[in-house]
Amino acid sequence: MKKQFLFFIIYILMTIPVHTADTQTKLSEIYKNLRCLVCQGQSVADSNSDFAATIKLVVQDQLKKGKTESEIYNFLISKYGEWIVYQPIFNKNNFLLWILPYIVLVFGGFIVFFAIRKTKRSKVN
Repeated sequence: MKKQFLFFIIYILMTIPVHTADTQTKLSEIYKNLRCLVCQGQSVADSNSDFAATIKLVVQDQLKKGKTESEIYNFLISKYGEWIVYQPIFNKNNFLLWILPYIVLVFGGFIVFFAIRKTKRSKVN
């Protein structure tokens, strides 16, 4: 009886799907980069809506099929549009969105540089 119970426990433990720490980390990372379309301001990881639960199941299913992170994002973008990802893919349509912060940073740096240079010159004279 004890052997049968032990074999039953081992069988149960072997058949339960276990996510490894790496898989769980990857799932968490993907969930945090996906926007809940119902809760608009929350990620799928933070949302408790039915939509978020469905997306979590879809992502888990895609990972089980061996899809990469970018393939999962492309699949969801094809279904729901680019709005679903917090970090959009770099392409010609959103080039300005990606490059504008750097342009502003460089331009602001020049303004600060010339302002400091002007104040130093006015102090010398």
